[in-house]
Amino acid sequence: MPEPIGLDPTPSQTVGPFHGYALPFPGGGEIAPTGHPASITVHGYVYDGHGEPVPDALLEFWQAAPDGSRTDGAGSWRRDPASGAFLGRDGIGFTGFGRVATGADGHWSVRTLPPPPAAPYLAVCLFARGLSRHLFTRAYVEGLVGEGELKGLAGERGETMLARREGERAGLFRFDIHLQGERETVFLDFQ
Repeated sequence: MPEPIGLDPTPSQTVGPFHGYALPFPGGGEIAPTGHPASITVHGYVYDGHGEPVPDALLEFWQAAPDGSRTDGAGSWRRDPASGAFLGRDGIGFTGFGRVATGADGHWSVRTLPPPPAAPYLAVCLFARGLSRHLFTRAYVEGLVGEGELKGLAGERGETMLARREGERAGLFRFDIHLQGERETVFLDFQ
């Protein structure tokens, strides 16, 4: 009997752009309870290696509540018990999870609560065309993390993980993601 031939592993197939069906959901970027006075908005753009916007990326966000707790609370996936139709978030609970797609201009936005000082970031997972695997990064909220902490994490490029205050409006932060190039965002390797 012949010896079995060993096969080399093959690379993963790209992930999209097939996100438009079932993955984004209404209110996916509304992580904070409706009208919560402490809510903040974090927004930005996803850019490819040529500096062009990525119009069909999907981003997922996870974070701890302001008190440091991590919830798996109801609110994200409510359905009508009679019809099974999707009802969206309840607008009251904080789940710490959001999922949004980028628009035609590569823009995305989430409204959430400030993360706690012990974990002053939003964990970000990015899916996009041309990526064989999703990417992980963090959006550290300016004012909750020191510049030295970011340098300790990623050296001089640590600033690419900083969601910076934008304009005069309180609670507005900008976090752009660059997939490649001179301004490439620091991506984390989770095995």
